[in-house]
Amino acid sequence: MDKLILIDGNSIIYRAFFAMPPLTNTKGQHTNAVYGFTNMLLRLIQDEKPTHMMVAFDAGKETFRHEGYKDYKGGREKTPPELSEQFPMLRELLKGLNIAQFELSGFEADDIIGTVSKMADDQNRQVLVVSGDKDMLQLASDNVKVVLTRKGVTELEPYGIAEIKERYGLTPAQIVDLKGLMGDTSDNIPGVPGIGEKTALKLLHQFGSVEEVLSRTDELKGKQKENLINHADDARMSKQLATIFREVPVEPSWEDMVFSGIDEEKAAPALRKLEFKSLLERLNFAVHAGSSVEEGATSRPPQAPVDVVLLDEAGIPAMLDLLSDIDVLHVETYGENPHQASLIGIALSCEERHFYVPLALLKSEAATPIRQWLADPKSPKKGYDLHRMDLVLHWHDIAFEGAAFDIQLAAYLLDPTESNQTLSGLASKYELPFLAPDDEIFGKGAKYKIPADDVLGQHLAYKAAAAQLLIPLQEEELARNEMNHLFYELEMPLSRILADMEKQGIAVNRDALQALGKEFEGQISKLVHHIYELAGTEFNINSPKQLGEILFDKLGLPVMKKTKTGYSTDAEVLEKLAPYHDIVQSILSYRQLAKLQSTYVEGLLKEIRPQTGRVHTYYRQTIAATGRLSSQFPNLQNIPIRMEEGRKIRKVFVPSESGWHILAADYSQIELRVLAHISNDERLKEAFINDMDIHTKTASDVFGIPADQVDSDMRRSAKAVNFGIVYGISDYGLSQNLNITRKEAAQFIDQYFEVFQGVRKYMVDIVKEAKQDGYVTTLLERRRYLPEINASNFNLRSFAERTAMNTPIQGTAADIIKLAMVLMNEALKEHKLKSRMLLQVHDELVFEVPEDELEIMKKLVPETMERALPLSVPLKADVSEGLNWYEAK
Repeated sequence: MDKLILIDGNSIIYRAFFAMPPLTNTKGQHTNAVYGFTNMLLRLIQDEKPTHMMVAFDAGKETFRHEGYKDYKGGREKTPPELSEQFPMLRELLKGLNIAQFELSGFEADDIIGTVSKMADDQNRQVLVVSGDKDMLQLASDNVKVVLTRKGVTELEPYGIAEIKERYGLTPAQIVDLKGLMGDTSDNIPGVPGIGEKTALKLLHQFGSVEEVLSRTDELKGKQKENLINHADDARMSKQLATIFREVPVEPSWEDMVFSGIDEEKAAPALRKLEFKSLLERLNFAVHAGSSVEEGATSRPPQAPVDVVLLDEAGIPAMLDLLSDIDVLHVETYGENPHQASLIGIALSCEERHFYVPLALLKSEAATPIRQWLADPKSPKKGYDLHRMDLVLHWHDIAFEGAAFDIQLAAYLLDPTESNQTLSGLASKYELPFLAPDDEIFGKGAKYKIPADDVLGQHLAYKAAAAQLLIPLQEEELARNEMNHLFYELEMPLSRILADMEKQGIAVNRDALQALGKEFEGQISKLVHHIYELAGTEFNINSPKQLGEILFDKLGLPVMKKTKTGYSTDAEVLEKLAPYHDIVQSILSYRQLAKLQSTYVEGLLKEIRPQTGRVHTYYRQTIAATGRLSSQFPNLQNIPIRMEEGRKIRKVFVPSESGWHILAADYSQIELRVLAHISNDERLKEAFINDMDIHTKTASDVFGIPADQVDSDMRRSAKAVNFGIVYGISDYGLSQNLNITRKEAAQFIDQYFEVFQGVRKYMVDIVKEAKQDGYVTTLLERRRYLPEINASNFNLRSFAERTAMNTPIQGTAADIIKLAMVLMNEALKEHKLKSRMLLQVHDELVFEVPEDELEIMKKLVPETMERALPLSVPLKADVSEGLNWYEAK
């Protein structure tokens, strides 16, 4: 039987945006709303198995309702740009999913859905309407069910005639009467003053409709009667505004809305573009392009055979004669974490000759010359992801030196926003002979299986052959883009430094970590008892339902938000409730400590490598489009340090040798210093040249008062704007940070640009350059392409403009800390020091230092960091030391 699903596009994406945590792709685009929407959509398709689907959108701000009531939806704030930019992404994705979408000028999505659902209902077809708006309940009938979203869009609550009767005691047609009496603040529908949902339901249960209530006001008393008489016209108008118009001149026919399922050929590229890896895996689609029919292609060229020698012990002597000609290396591994990954085998290549070396042979006595070649720094090796190769070989007791050219690093520099940087993806991009993705050879996930040596050897030979063809193309492109210095003098040496840091690891005092866990447990226990005392009873603090009953029913705190199951007690609600009762702050503290205990105490204990007693993080050079490094296994860049308990986690990181110290040095306000240099703003430069407090200086200039009159709130606002400007903050983002209105936030940003006119000029000029060139660069020529910078779509163009403004700042800051690492590595060797560089955390470098080198390192580290890149303002690095990382800060 036919089943049509109609989705209120604006309502669902809006709810998804505010419900989902922040999420951006490698291009820096916000994608949380589209992700939430798509997640809900896929669940609907799986559960409901529709034959027809359509997503309806509002066509614009003005509808026929504004003709009778100009203030309709007048109270709504402007849509945040972080949400606006996601509408085009959603529309493009819906095309990929083969789902019809429709909008019509002058009408809302509600009206389109109302009309189409009536058309289907009249034809006795089954309809499911999905929205976050209760107004839609008026559409329910024997054939039409309405599903309302709850908890953002994570839960769906179905309503038919029976459910509406049970929940409200009304028929679907009476929903508009309910809105007529109580109004709707979200749409600026006035209703009748003093009448909320409870009173409106009582009146409708007694009288049946708005008109009947108004005709029988003589049966009522007091203020309620007076308000109904005085606001009778408002009630009638409110009912009319809430009534969905079901005679829209819609064009989509039943055939237009046919949904024949999700086609991988169209859907997979759309999902990959958004980088929704988990959704691709959920649909059992390949995460990277090339695993099935390539986008836009009807067939795939067959692989041409390559000459590969499956090496055995007898063949090694003949192969050694060619070893000096070998320049391409491929190491096949399995496992996401390179510190724990399996080593499968290697391929060695020169021109048209390829040799496959199985793992058992590689580790044998006969292969000693091959291992010596791998460890020889004078024998250059080129290949894909040499960084990972190095780590995996290291943990299998095989040394690696001589990295000369990394295909993955080159691809990242040439286009950091390209989502598919796999070897097979790059082969496809450069239109090289087809290279089968790994999933086709090994299988995926639980189905992973190492094939027979002949199949495996042939596949690795194909990879090596692809590498041979890719390298000269990338070398030419790097030179053409003036990136040789960035690649050969910064990123390639840095990859070697990172590998050495990762192999070294950082020591963890397991006893101290366990003791900290017990300390947290004690604090958590005390907080629990204190919360019970304040509540006057024991309850499950982790239960939102029980917590809601305590806060709102028992203690009578104001209700901020409700969910299907009761009161909302999320972090946003609790933050707003904190001033009302001491119990709220205790609950917030309890939650923070519980997270520290589970994520950072128990989590770190699992990451300590038994053989070394250390944790070995893995730095990724090719993830962030700005050039920043990212850390995983474990992520040591995300240890929370804003609260003292979080900072205590750093106490467990200690030197690996007795009598040594931890030394930490971090750049002071590096991005603002870069902004001062790039923008040449005299006020900003003056602050840094004279070593002034930049946030106090900003507040003083913006508010037009002497520095000594700047209070803490003014400085806090100035700090938020200073850092917000660097990240392209909007009035919405600043209003959330400072808990002020968007109007106040916009005024503050305007005042900032009025004072710092050099910054404003830079922002205007860089956008012009980006529109002309199609990309922006850092001071070291790191490039970021902005294909949407000249888009006709306002939201896409605006996002690209903000990216153009902040990428040179963030990217240059990332380049500077990387330069500092390369220079520090050279300085340690030059001074023949035993000190070791252990970590890079944002703008901070962490070392372990023997006591007799402390004084020279306290001088050498900041001097080296401060000369990393000459700017028109001084770079400043603050250095400190202690017996652990905590003391060093």
